[in-house]
Amino acid sequence: MQILRRHLILMLAASLLLSACQWGWLQGGDTRHQLLISVPEQKMVLLEDGKPVATYVISTAKRGIGDMPDSYMTPGGRMQIAEKIGAGVPLGSVFKDRKPTGEIVAADAPGRDPVVTRILWLRGTEVRNRNAYPRFIYIHGTPQESLLGTPASYGCIRMRSVDIAELFERVGVGAVVDVLEQPTASATS
Repeated sequence: MQILRRHLILMLAASLLLSACQWGWLQGGDTRHQLLISVPEQKMVLLEDGKPVATYVISTAKRGIGDMPDSYMTPGGRMQIAEKIGAGVPLGSVFKDRKPTGEIVAADAPGRDPVVTRILWLRGTEVRNRNAYPRFIYIHGTPQESLLGTPASYGCIRMRSVDIAELFERVGVGAVVDVLEQPTASATS
């Protein structure tokens, strides 16, 4: 009986350690930065050590907040940056299945809406956004920069190419991302 108990304790400890590594808690995850995304304002605020250091115009889903598969909605609540993809590629680089294709699209190119420049892949940390990672919810560049400031995406959070490239350099895996249904001012005060 004691051998079984010891075996179960070891299995539980191994499981917790694996979960901690997966979430970045033991990999030196970024604890200095936090992103506050206000859906009503279509604005993102970057906090560094709790202080606002940058503000960006963004675009969330035109269908609003939600996390059901195939909903084309932006998940609300607290998430984390799970993966960073695209370091060093030129601005406007097109991604297909998270791999650069070699094509470069200019800002506001007509008829095009690919994922461009950089990808910050999000993982939900709450029940209400648990599908974010398997739904491929990203913060990414968009060539449709004229639509920023209005809800226009299919679930992701879109940014200008220059803005996502800058943000990509500043934040790390594990940084907290809060998608809010209120102005960012009420979240920082």
